[in-house]
Amino acid sequence: MSTYMPKANEISRKWYVIDATGKSLGRVAAEAASLLRGKHKPTFAPHADCGDHVIIINCAQAVLTGKKLEQKTYKWHTGWIGGLKEIQYKELMKTHPEKAMMYAVRGMLPSNTVGRKSLTRLRVYADANHNQAAQKPENYDI
Repeated sequence: MSTYMPKANEISRKWYVIDATGKSLGRVAAEAASLLRGKHKPTFAPHADCGDHVIIINCAQAVLTGKKLEQKTYKWHTGWIGGLKEIQYKELMKTHPEKAMMYAVRGMLPSNTVGRKSLTRLRVYADANHNQAAQKPENYDI
């Protein structure tokens, strides 16, 4: 018996909606990353991009446990001298909760071409409204 290798034209992609209301930000991000990679499919291959599309709604109602709101920060560098910037998650969740979810999912995907391509299939919204109703996404329960 030979090992199955998925081909690009044989991959079928579905659409899933994850509601983050009252759920931990990290748990939602882990499930989304797993769906984006396609690890739930029997045809999964780590070298192939065989994941599905994921829509995460209500990111503003996601929960950070413990003291993460005050202690956790997101850091980045602008590229200029002295350009190290940081923001606390308390401020990030108030202003851009969809960015906080995007950063969490991006950190759980591999840092290669497969991970970057998988991240393009993620849509994140702060509230319950999304523009992908025409794709008939299925609800995904965590």
